[in-house]
Amino acid sequence: MAAQARLAFAGVRSVLEAAGATVADIVELTTFHTDLRGEIADFVKIGGEFLPSDYPAWTSVGVTQLARPEFRVEIRVVGVAGAGTT
Repeated sequence: MAAQARLAFAGVRSVLEAAGATVADIVELTTFHTDLRGEIADFVKIGGEFLPSDYPAWTSVGVTQLARPEFRVEIRVVGVAGAGTT
């Protein structure tokens, strides 16, 4: 979980930066987990390494499967460039 979470958050950060935004500009975060109860604590810890202390709106959803069997987490982000500077 930790490796996939770091990879997912790093990907989110890269996409936001390519669009001229930062993780501080995230206004909504939805995460999908194949083992929500068992891994959410680790996921939140990793998220804290990437997200500002003032977390965006965040919904976590437990699912039975993702696009590939080896995937344990998926992240959906809505960002508004400049939102983190207000």
